[in-house]
Amino acid sequence: MATRAGRSWVTLLPAAAWLIAVALLPWWMGLPLWLLLAMAAMMFHRRIVHYATLCRRGLYWGLPGLLFATQRAMGGHLLAWGTALLGALVGYSLLALMESLLDRRVKYAATATPVPEWRELAMAPVGPPAHIIELSRVEWGNAPVEFSDPDGESVRYEARTTRRGRYVFAQGRVIERASPRCCFGPGGRWFATRLPGERGDILWDRRTDHLHRLAGWTLSGWDGEQPWLARRTDGVPAPLHEVLGRGSSH
Repeated sequence: MATRAGRSWVTLLPAAAWLIAVALLPWWMGLPLWLLLAMAAMMFHRRIVHYATLCRRGLYWGLPGLLFATQRAMGGHLLAWGTALLGALVGYSLLALMESLLDRRVKYAATATPVPEWRELAMAPVGPPAHIIELSRVEWGNAPVEFSDPDGESVRYEARTTRRGRYVFAQGRVIERASPRCCFGPGGRWFATRLPGERGDILWDRRTDHLHRLAGWTLSGWDGEQPWLARRTDGVPAPLHEVLGRGSSH
């Protein structure tokens, strides 16, 4: 209780001192000071809340002192006191209007840009949305002596032995030392075959004409048109660009 009473006196003493100072000043000096406080209250209401609160308190406490100085300058008669009371009614009405406008602007700003609660921040996703990889199956087959690619062009397989040979494409590309096991990727962009002895796979990008001989890597499936490979049949697949970054042969 004693602490609360002490805080009340700390707040009231400066306010009372300000009221008395404005009452003792001539009205033509107190009025500009009062108007400056009104401007400061509007300027600081969103920037420096503490200063805005002090300015508002100064307006409420300074108005009675200003009105007292005004009636004193008018001679202190009954008409002067009536003018002072009318000024109090108008002044406090204007202060209430200013308070309402300022509080409405702050409330509108808070509604327009709500601050998310800590639960929302904690549950918010971090980083880009996840992309679930679902690999489509590789359709291997044994190459006949002559067959067609997805574009309708002819492909010829020339066997050297039962486990190795070469592919000759109509575009002029020749893939040497290849197994008869082969397939085309979705959309026909990629052609895949096996290295002799199941030592890895060969991938040819028909769009860019890049040939990759990937020793130790097995084609696991397709993500769209992109090949994914793994070290073993049951290994963890990785996209081609990661496989190439690990030093695979071309």
